[in-house]
This record gives sequence, structure tokens and C-alpha cells, in this order.
Amino acid sequence: MKILVTGSKGQLGRELISQGKQFNFEILSFDLPELDITDIIQVEKILSNSQPSLVINAAAYTNVDGAESEQTLAYKVNRDGPANLAKACAKANIPLIHISTDYVFDGGKQAPYIETDPVSPTGVYGKSKEQGEIEVRSHLSRHIILRTAWLYGIHGQNFVKTMLKLGKEKKIIKVVADQYGCPTSADDLAEAVLIIADKIRNSSKVKWGTYHYCGHGITTWHKFAETIFEITKEYDSIGIPKIKPVTTAEYPTKAKRPAFSALDCSLIHKNFGISLKPWQESLKRTIRALKNI
Repeated sequence: MKILVTGSKGQLGRELISQGKQFNFEILSFDLPELDITDIIQVEKILSNSQPSLVINAAAYTNVDGAESEQTLAYKVNRDGPANLAKACAKANIPLIHISTDYVFDGGKQAPYIETDPVSPTGVYGKSKEQGEIEVRSHLSRHIILRTAWLYGIHGQNFVKTMLKLGKEKKIIKVVADQYGCPTSADDLAEAVLIIADKIRNSSKVKWGTYHYCGHGITTWHKFAETIFEITKEYDSIGIPKIKPVTTAEYPTKAKRPAFSALDCSLIHKNFGISLKPWQESLKRTIRALKNI
């Protein structure tokens, strides 16, 4: 099966390429400048030339605070790009797996969000991703929208790599302790996406629609940071910084983030047999990979 992956240079894209061979997929990887998903002519041309059986959209504008000042770009990539892909896929009669985010929710629920909960994003990033979901649903029936959360991995920029960098520079790091969510490793997410792709390849009875996938367990950014350094201590003799808890009010950012954005992932287990992995175990594996152990 031939799969076209957009955003192939990103955290998820690189993991999809890495794991694709294990599933016996032929992965066609595209990123800027070869493929700009905001250009419908370019999208249609590449789909026509490559003739994939499935498209996985891992391309996105993910700078949550940057989106507040780069609204046009955020909407272009996160709304118009998925719209172009969905239209082109509909024209070519091929399905699409599109990656979305927990930030489509406002964080007021206090219990893990299910797929049918009403969305109400608080910032431009979340709003642009919500619009992308709407576009995919409106243009293409055979789609999977997969919302994930707090993504990190060995590639690209993410919270884990930022903490490890700051740990070498500072003795005290202030981290927000009143925002709750589910850390998700990029390699676990890639595996989940490819399991869905395998189901699409082997079954005509795929239950299309919106799903949630994230690491198992709910934590705060502060506890996430503490755990990063607890694990790092096992593999590195560097001094471990003190992680000081602060409130969201004490650590203002351009974009308002949801206070609680944990995801209920029971539906993806029910329909695809995908089980969640404890975020602490996946974090340990990622840090070991970053330390080349």
C-alpha cells in the first residue's frame, strides 16, 4: 500500500517514515518546499502523479503562542491546507488521516473529553485546527480525524527537548502546575496512525470519523517536567534543576491554554483495538533515545 505523508520533516512525519517499513507500507514523504498543502494546484498535481492509496496529513502550524500574531499563516496551514487535501482526496477517491489537537477544547470539563464533546478553542491555534476539522468533514466522507495531545519526540522542537536544554542552563525552572493533559510520544502516535492505515488497507468496514489518541495517564506540565529530570538522572550525571511550580496567572502567555485537556481514548480502542501506553514509559524510551543509550 502506498501512503503519502505530508509534513514529513516534523515530529510525527519522521516517525511515520521510520515505522512505515515495519507495516510493509510504501511511504511517499513530502514537506516544504516540495509540497505546500496551502496550494491546491500543487496538492492535486502531487496526488495525481504519485497515486497513493491513502494520505496522512502530519503538516501543521503548531506554534501555539506564535499563532496569536501569525493568524493568517496559522489559518492558511491548519484550515486551508486540510481543506485542499480533503478536496483532492475526494476527487481522487482516496481516504485521509488528519491529525488534530486537544486544544480544540476549552478545558472547562474536568473529565477526559470524548470525541462528541462540544469544541470551544480558546486561542488561534486551537481555532485554526477546529476549522481544519470542519473542512475535512465537509469535503471527504472517508476520513479519520485523530486528535492528540502534548506531543513530544526525538525530532523537532517540543517540551521534553526544551526542558533538557534548560536543565543545562538553569538551576531553577518555573513550570505551570495548573494545566492538566496527557503527554504523547510521537513514535506511539505514529504506530497508532499506521495501525489505522493497516485497517484501511485490509478492511472495507472502517468506522470513519473523529478519534482521540494520547499517552495513558493525566498529569500537569510541572509533573511532566519533574519526571523528565527524574528519568534523565538515571542516565546523566549532570546537575538536576529545581522545578518550581507556578500558576497560569503567574506565567502569562500570548495564547490562553485549556486548564484541562485530557482525552478519553476508549473509542479508538473499541473500533481499532489500539491501546494506550503509559506516558512515563514512553517518556523513558524517548529520553534514552535522546541520550543515545
